Amino acid sequence: MVMRKFESGSFRAVPMDLANVDTDQIIPARFLKRPRDDRYPSYLFHDIRFTGDGQERPEFILNRDPWRDATVIVADRNFGCGSSREGAVYALADSGFQAVIAPSFGDIFYSNSMKNGFLPIRLPTEVCAGLRKSLAEGQGGEIAIDLAAGTVTGPDGFAHSFEISAFHKHCLLNGLDDIGFTMEQKDAIKTADAAREADMPWLSFARV
Repeated sequence: MVMRKFESGSFRAVPMDLANVDTDQIIPARFLKRPRDDRYPSYLFHDIRFTGDGQERPEFILNRDPWRDATVIVADRNFGCGSSREGAVYALADSGFQAVIAPSFGDIFYSNSMKNGFLPIRLPTEVCAGLRKSLAEGQGGEIAIDLAAGTVTGPDGFAHSFEISAFHKHCLLNGLDDIGFTMEQKDAIKTADAAREADMPWLSFARV
C-alpha cells in the first residue's frame, strides 16, 4: 500500500481521557491474523467500543456525537504502549484518523506511525489536558495542524509548537516510506558508488 501524504489543515478532534492506551485496546490481538481490508475500521478499539454481542457501548466517546467523525485524537500519556503491532496504526489510519496528540507514546507505536503516514504529535501534559478540556466543554471542535510549521492550534485559537525530526517531516509531507525515501536518493547512491569504485576499483571485481 502506498504511504499517504500528511495534508495539513483543520480536523475534528476527539478528547480521549485515557492514559496508557495500549495496542491491544487499539486492535485486539485476535484480529491481527486477518488481512488488511475494508473490515479493518471495525477492529479499532473493538473490545472497549462494542459489547460482546456487537452493540455500541454508549459511554465510549467515539460512539457519541459529535465525535463519531473525528479524525484526530487528543490523548493522555503513553498512547500506543504495549506489544509491537503495526495493525494498531492500520486500524487508526483506515478509520480515517490522521494524527494523535499526546504527551508521550509507546516507542514502537511512534515508529510504526511515522512509517505509515500517521502523525504522532508530542505536546506537554498540560497542553494536552487543556485541549481535551476545550473539546469536551465545547462538545466538539476542530484542531488545526500545520506539519511544515510544526504547530497545533486548538479551538481557543492558541498555537502550540511541536518537534519532529527533519527526516520524518520530509517523509510525511511527501508520502515516503523507507523504500520510497531510498528510491528518492537513487541518483546520489549511484554517484557515491561510482566515486567509491574509482577510489577502490577492486570492489567491482568483488561483485562479479
